[in-house]
Amino acid sequence: MSLLNSAIVRVLPAIPRGVVRQLAAPYIAGSTLADARAEVARLNAAGKLATIDVLGEEISSPEEAQAITRAYLEVLDAIDEDGLDANVSVKLTGLGLNLDPGLARDNLEAIATRGTFVRIDMEDSSTTDATLALYRELRDAGRTNLGVVLQAALRRTEADARALAGANVRLCKGIYVEPAEIAFRNFEEIQASYLRTLAALWDGGCYVGIATHDEQLIHQAELQLIERELKPEEYEFQMLLGVRGALGDRLVAEGHRLRIYVPFGQQWYEYSLRRLQENPKVAGYVARDTLGRILPGR
Repeated sequence: MSLLNSAIVRVLPAIPRGVVRQLAAPYIAGSTLADARAEVARLNAAGKLATIDVLGEEISSPEEAQAITRAYLEVLDAIDEDGLDANVSVKLTGLGLNLDPGLARDNLEAIATRGTFVRIDMEDSSTTDATLALYRELRDAGRTNLGVVLQAALRRTEADARALAGANVRLCKGIYVEPAEIAFRNFEEIQASYLRTLAALWDGGCYVGIATHDEQLIHQAELQLIERELKPEEYEFQMLLGVRGALGDRLVAEGHRLRIYVPFGQQWYEYSLRRLQENPKVAGYVARDTLGRILPGR
């Protein structure tokens, strides 16, 4: 399937924008906050939690960073007004990290001050040190409603996990193509790193968001949960909106907490191409799900 996934990714830029929007529709809440509110309400009604992401991390001015910050404050207002079971995920580059780390810190604090849990997303390896440093700085300053992300593909991640005792961590495989000297490139190595890191996080008393669509990893995580006798409120699974929906439904039916990543915003097209190009396996999931909608019962 990997060759087909890669072929799908190669032809994406040639597909008309309108067609991409149709293909991406199940995986993005929409272009407006109203769209996101409706999507999260639907997920909550199905017993699922959500984390809302405002698309637009590719910014080039402080004004754009401030605009994204204001958009997040509006999201927090919506969560409170609608009584949604949701939090937010932010990318530090969208808050101005590459322009001025101080600007990103101020914008992150403005969002975190509202009290709702804020997940600091992890981006490519050029931002890893700065992201972890800012997370630790604010956590040490008393911002207990912050969490961070670790990527199992990076060779450093198991050590990073051991240094995050007591933290709230989303653990994912990682979608960025990184140099072999700093990242695992082999499928089996990444799988093994994921499971080692998961164990290290739980050893350190962390609350973990097990973020994967990989059934093998989910099964192995469930075995660890049983062995450690963890209660449902002590962890959660996480998945992307619209991806592996049946698998997510199974997790909820089995009594697991499941949080869905809900992106929305005007930059839906850029997000769609980037997400699929960076992760060919997700492109394969999308293609199969799309065929399922077009040819039900195939």
